[in-house]
Amino acid sequence: MKRRTILKSLGLSTTALMLNKHLQGFPLDGLTSQVPAKGPFQPTWESLQNNYRTPNWFSKAKFGMWAHWGPQCQPEAGDFYARNMYVQGSKAYNIHVSKYGHPSKVGFKDVIKEWKAENWDPDALVKLYKSAGAQYFVAMANHCDNMDLYKSKHQKNWNSTKLGPKKDIIAEWSQAAKRHQLPFGVSVHAAHAWIFMETAQHADKTGPLAGVPYDGKLQKANGAGQWWNGLDPQELYEQNHPLSENSDVDGILNKQWRWINGASKPSQAYIKKYFDRTLDLIDSYGPDLVYFDDPILPLWPMTDDGLKIAAHLYNKSLKDHGELRAVMTMKGLDSNQRKGMVWDIERGLSNEIEPLPWQTDTCIGNWHYHRGIYESKAYKSAKTIIQMMVDIVSKNGNLLLNIPVRADGTIDEIEQGIVEEIGRWMKANSESIYDTVPWRVFGEGPALEAIAELKREGFNEGKGKPFTAEDIRFASKGSVVYATIMGWPESGKTKVKSLGKNSDKNGKKVESVQLLSTKQKLVFEQKEDALYVTMPDNKPLEYYANALKIQC
Repeated sequence: MKRRTILKSLGLSTTALMLNKHLQGFPLDGLTSQVPAKGPFQPTWESLQNNYRTPNWFSKAKFGMWAHWGPQCQPEAGDFYARNMYVQGSKAYNIHVSKYGHPSKVGFKDVIKEWKAENWDPDALVKLYKSAGAQYFVAMANHCDNMDLYKSKHQKNWNSTKLGPKKDIIAEWSQAAKRHQLPFGVSVHAAHAWIFMETAQHADKTGPLAGVPYDGKLQKANGAGQWWNGLDPQELYEQNHPLSENSDVDGILNKQWRWINGASKPSQAYIKKYFDRTLDLIDSYGPDLVYFDDPILPLWPMTDDGLKIAAHLYNKSLKDHGELRAVMTMKGLDSNQRKGMVWDIERGLSNEIEPLPWQTDTCIGNWHYHRGIYESKAYKSAKTIIQMMVDIVSKNGNLLLNIPVRADGTIDEIEQGIVEEIGRWMKANSESIYDTVPWRVFGEGPALEAIAELKREGFNEGKGKPFTAEDIRFASKGSVVYATIMGWPESGKTKVKSLGKNSDKNGKKVESVQLLSTKQKLVFEQKEDALYVTMPDNKPLEYYANALKIQC
C-alpha cells in the first residue's frame, strides 16, 4: 500500500499529509498492524472517533494541578537541563561544571544519583492544590531525560525506586490524590529521549578538554570501579545511534520535534521499549488521565502505537470502572482527531469556543524548578493565572497548571503564596468555573482586537493584549450567565454589550445580577445597547476578575 494511502486510512489531517514529503526513509512498521484491543475500542482513528466521549468529570473539572518534577529539578537550573548541560557555554553547562564537574567525567546519570527528594510530602502538596480549587492532579511519570519515576518493569535500573530518591514517586502521588478524592493523571515525555539526549554525544569545542567526549557513549563495561558499576548508561541515554543532522545547532530540537528535518530515526527496539513502558505505567497505576508530550501520536510517524495505547487505556477504564473515565491528551490534533482524544495546547489557548473539551497546560515559571526565577521574583502572578483560566473556560477548555517543585520535594514561599491566592479567588468564584459550559459568545472587549495566533502545539500565551475592566468573559449554567469582568471599572459601572435588549447574543430579560464573590445584589439596567451594572463601593480582595452571576 502506498504511504499516502496508509496515512489517509489512519484518519490523519491535511497537515500530517503535507508532512509526508518530509518522511521518506522512515520505517512504517506497525502502521497497518491490526492487533485487536480487548473491548469496544480498537487501535484505529475511526474506532476512537466513533466511540470516545470525554468523561463528565473532566468536562466539569476545568482546573487541574501538575507536578512536573523529576531529576532535572536537582540542579534547580530550569528546563532541558539534561540536554543543555552538554552544550558548552550554556547556563546549564556552566552551572553543571561549577556544581558537579565536567560532563565528560560527571554526566546526567550522576545528577540522578544526587537527587534525594528528602523533604517531599506528596499528601501536603496535593492537599494544598485541592484547597486552591484543583479538581484533578497530574504527576510526571518520565521526562525526555528517560528516567522513569515509578517501579518500572522495562526501565528496571534507571527508575526512582532504584536510584535517586529510591521511592515510587508515581505510587505516592497516586495515593495522595486518592486520599483527597482527586482524579489522578500521569504525564509521559520519554518518546523524545532519542534526540533530546544527543548532546551527550558531543564534546567541548574549545578549552583544555576540547574534543574529549562527554559521557553519552558510555557502556556498561565502562562502569568498573564507578558507583554505577553494573548499570548500562545506554539504557538511560539511548545514544547508540548516529547523530541527527545539525545536532550541534542551537534550537535544532524544536525543528526536529516531529521527527523531520534530519532527525535520527529511533530503532524498533527503542519504540517497543517505550510502548511496553507506557502500558506498564497504565496497567500498574490505573491513571484517569495520560498526558503525552507529543504531536498527533507518540513516535509518529514511525509507529501507530499511540492508537494502541489509547485503545488499551480506554478499554481498561471501562473494565475497571464500569464506565469510561479515561482521558488521553495529545498535541497538534486536527478537528477529527480531537473526537478520539483530548486536544492539549502547551503554553497557549484557543481563540474560539471549541465544540469539544480541550486543555491548556502551562506553568508559573519554568517547567523544571529554576532558582533564578525564584530569586528574581519572576513567576506568573495569581492574577495572570486566574484571568487565563477564566478565558480558557469561556472557550470550553480546562487549565492544567504546573507549580515547579524544588529538588527536595517542596515548593518555595512565593509559589505557596500564589497557590493560596488562587485558592481564595476560587473559593469565592468557583461557581462560575466548575461545571459550566460556554455561552453564546466567549467574550467581548478590546483584548479581542489583538488575539495572538495559535500555531502548531501552542505557545501563544501572553502575546495578546492585556485584559482591562472592559474585557468580559462568559460561561453559563442553565438559565444563569456568568460574566467575569477582567478588572475593576474606575467609573463604578460595567457595561455588558452582549446582554443588551437588542443584542443578537441574548434576547432574554435579565432578572437579577449578583457579585458572586460577595453575594451582593447589584443595581442594574438592561437597555437596548447593553446591560449596565453598578459595582459596589468596596472592591473584593482579588478584584482583577469579578464574576457577575446574571439570572436571565
